[in-house]
Amino acid sequence: MTGPRLTPLADSLPETVPFVGPETQERALGRPFRARLGANESLFGPSPHAKAAMAAAAAESWMYGDPEMHDLRAAIAAHHGTTPAHVIVGEGIDGLLGTLVRLTAGPGDHVVTSLGAYPTFNFHVAGFGATLHRVPYRDDHEDPQALAAMARQVGAKLVYFANPDNPMGTWHPAATVTALIDALPQGTLLVLDEAYIDLAPPGTAPDIHPDDPRVIRMRTFSKGYGLAGMRLGYALAAPPLIRAFDKVRNHFGVGRVAQAAALAALADQNWLAAVQANVVQARARIAAIGAANGLTALPSATNFVTLDTGRDGDFARALLAECVARGVFIRMPGVAPLDRCLRISAGTDADLDILAEVLPQALAALRR
Repeated sequence: MTGPRLTPLADSLPETVPFVGPETQERALGRPFRARLGANESLFGPSPHAKAAMAAAAAESWMYGDPEMHDLRAAIAAHHGTTPAHVIVGEGIDGLLGTLVRLTAGPGDHVVTSLGAYPTFNFHVAGFGATLHRVPYRDDHEDPQALAAMARQVGAKLVYFANPDNPMGTWHPAATVTALIDALPQGTLLVLDEAYIDLAPPGTAPDIHPDDPRVIRMRTFSKGYGLAGMRLGYALAAPPLIRAFDKVRNHFGVGRVAQAAALAALADQNWLAAVQANVVQARARIAAIGAANGLTALPSATNFVTLDTGRDGDFARALLAECVARGVFIRMPGVAPLDRCLRISAGTDADLDILAEVLPQALAALRR
């Protein structure tokens, strides 16, 4: 009896998971977390209209979802002032990134990202055999000039750039993003991850013509809209690239309930505005809790706050472990020098009360 007959590429890859979920950690702890503040979900939940739409659609869940996602693509296009031909919907930004890399980058191709940026993109690049080049952050921000320079050096097919950024929560103004697009070599596609754009200040999102072939913009319903569990994202790009997704995408990957939820959530912009206000308040509270314990909050344009411990990665990992042991799920960046920080999601008053209780206990444990 033989083992699985993997391709040489698949066989060469490590058995790894980009993120260890809170459920995995809860099983290891033998109890649920008291506060779930590590996954950048919206603890404020989805719109009541989205909840009602999901409940109504549940009775029809025996049917596949519309594989063309006609109504949802039309609604997204109207929201952005473009056409459905400029929109593709997928299983979250993660799913769309996987399809995009499959379409555009393989063995012999070069891809550029930032060292410490969102790791799932790197996971897809490795999975399809392209070569990944990383440039360091500068002052806790992704470095657009370095990304463009590396793209020119290696002739990159793709450049991944998140604005606002995960894991640091920092951001660049729209003009900087536009300058990055203009600085890329001909034939390089900018993968502009705007997962947190709904929570960013005005002037962060650039005005990009929908037919511009140099960029694809990724958006999600997981953050401001509170639908992380539905796995819904979409991309905006020129129609030739959007049509190419039909060559390889999972046509039934977005279910009927998820499509109904997204339609209702997108229509309820008042709820999104309320969530935005709650996130602003929560960011301020997290910064205050951090300051009270000697940690410095980085400015954030996301639904999380990155707290600088002022120490090194070993200290931050130990502090994180003490918080987890006391029932608070948080995360941290994975590479130096970013890993001196903790990353804490915006939460309700009750969640942040628990954080305020646990953080000083965790610090005290490290001083023993």
